[in-house]
Amino acid sequence: MFRALLRPRLIVPVLVVAAAAGGYAWWRSQSASAPAERWRLEAADRGDVVQVVSANGTVNPVTSVNVGTQVSGSIIKLHADFNSEVKDGQLLAELDPSLFNAALAQSEANLNSARASLRLAQTKEARTRSLVGKGFISQAELDIAVKELEAAQAQVELVQAQVARDKTNLRYTIIRSPISGVVVARNVELGQTVAASFNTPTLFQIAKDLARMQIDTSIAEADIGGIREGLPARFRVDAFPGQFFRGAVRQVRLNPTIQSNVVSYTVIVSADNAEGKLKPGMTAFVQITANRREGVLRVPNAALRFRPPAETGQAAAKSGGGAAKGGGSAGGGGAGRRDAGSRVFKLVDGKLVAVPVQVGVSDTAWTEITGGEVKEGDKLVTRDLAGQGGPQSQVRLRMF
Repeated sequence: MFRALLRPRLIVPVLVVAAAAGGYAWWRSQSASAPAERWRLEAADRGDVVQVVSANGTVNPVTSVNVGTQVSGSIIKLHADFNSEVKDGQLLAELDPSLFNAALAQSEANLNSARASLRLAQTKEARTRSLVGKGFISQAELDIAVKELEAAQAQVELVQAQVARDKTNLRYTIIRSPISGVVVARNVELGQTVAASFNTPTLFQIAKDLARMQIDTSIAEADIGGIREGLPARFRVDAFPGQFFRGAVRQVRLNPTIQSNVVSYTVIVSADNAEGKLKPGMTAFVQITANRREGVLRVPNAALRFRPPAETGQAAAKSGGGAAKGGGSAGGGGAGRRDAGSRVFKLVDGKLVAVPVQVGVSDTAWTEITGGEVKEGDKLVTRDLAGQGGPQSQVRLRMF
């Protein structure tokens, strides 16, 4: 009776072992019958490859002028405001001229006094010269009179310069626009005192023409080699989601910017703004078409990044668990590194066969093939599906 009670307890473990053995046998048969299902394949084809350099920038007017003042004083009148359209020479603001009028009046009075002294010196010099000619006084007296005359003339010139300076300062109390355009910034209020002792304060900022705008972008040194003047560009701003504006590269500035050992260059992109949608200061997300190949043989970037499992494991072991050196970077960023020894893999009779290729321009999805034994329509391996839900996924049973 005791042995009869033990038999049902042995049935469950036996059934589990049998099920595991059957599942393993089925998995092996499926694997052997359909080896191609382990790999994801994509075909090489012909199409366009567009290399795009992306960057962020700020929308600015092509020409803008900061209008300041060269004298200090209080603002007593404002003749322009934000968004005002102004002409060249138009009145913008006025400073209190009281002190400058007083200084000019004093200088003019000093000039009248100096002229009077000059007339007296001229009369004295003429009289002394006449007396010396008649022998009544010595030549030394004439020399003194001539010297006094020259000093009086110099004093008149000095005071005339002072008058001219005071008149100029008085004119500076009238702030006028140096260009025709639109006031985009007004930095002063009525009654505010501006001081021009050390720096010229900015009262207004005037944009010459808002129908033409430019975007100041920063391009990394790795991408600047493909950027040149005249390249087409497009950009978008957050104010108009989904809408792209057209532009072109107008200037590539040679002055580098270095931040945290990263070198970048300023690239100016010009754009039309006839509709006035673009506003100064907007953040623009720019895409510059650096290169374009039309109707070329191309392969997916994933095919160039793919490496067989054994090779990937060896590379990972050499690098301490890192990625394979020949794999490139996601999104086609490693195109430059693939040039040294690029290759793709075909599936021939269920086995992977490496095919060397020469590559050209890359974009985010495709890479141009300029040489090698790859033809249009060839099926290339882009991924190993083992361990990712494919038929080769390993089935592990844990026995308790």
